[in-house]
Amino acid sequence: MKTMPALFVGHGSPMIAIDDNNFTHKMSEIGKQIIRDYGQPKAILAISAHWYKNCTLIQRTESPEQIFDMYGFPKALYDVKYKPEGCLELSDAILAMKDFGAEVDNTWGIDHGTWTPFVHMFPDAKIPVVQLSVNGVLTPEQCYEMGKKLAPLRKQGYLIVGSGNVVHNLRLVNWNSDHGSPEAIAFNNYITEAVERREDEKVIKFSSHKDARYSVPTSDHLLPLLYVLGASDGKKVTIFNNHCEMDAMAMTSYLIEE
Repeated sequence: MKTMPALFVGHGSPMIAIDDNNFTHKMSEIGKQIIRDYGQPKAILAISAHWYKNCTLIQRTESPEQIFDMYGFPKALYDVKYKPEGCLELSDAILAMKDFGAEVDNTWGIDHGTWTPFVHMFPDAKIPVVQLSVNGVLTPEQCYEMGKKLAPLRKQGYLIVGSGNVVHNLRLVNWNSDHGSPEAIAFNNYITEAVERREDEKVIKFSSHKDARYSVPTSDHLLPLLYVLGASDGKKVTIFNNHCEMDAMAMTSYLIEE
């Protein structure tokens, strides 16, 4: 069995689930590429920005619920069904990790940070999914170290996926804009260049960038990337959907391979 890659996907607006555009086409291509090159993962560990807690929580259920943790969107979005099975073996492997400190919580589910890109990447929902919370108490460096603890799972056939956004400032989002502001573009370029070169320390210290406060007013959507970088020391980085839109949102995504 090949060692699975690690993936960070920019999910943007929940409407991405029912969009048919260049972003969704590329998501579909990457999903197919992963299965073609590595085989179908035993399960996916999904680290979604939308399960942001003050501790580390893991789902442990055979049938995780799909949840619609967003409001005010068209009915067509709420009609989307994505119901993969869970994977108790993966959950138990994480619960058994030394000094990882995960606790079981089945009160959440598969949230839109996970299922909106997955309906394009893995549309048949045949790959089991286990969601892991982003621990908001941890520093970026600690999130990176948590990712390192997850790395051995990739050799066991598990795909690790972080879902968030490199730039995510809802307060400044302009829903009618198809491009990014100068600040968003500069910060996105900084993070993307660092990821491509595997200069992880620059990503860990993202707050030192002059446009960090504009681009990442809260860290919830960027921290999944730190987990992913920690989980893979691969040097082959495929950048896709490298685009800022709505002034203050980035769709930029990274597939990291050995």
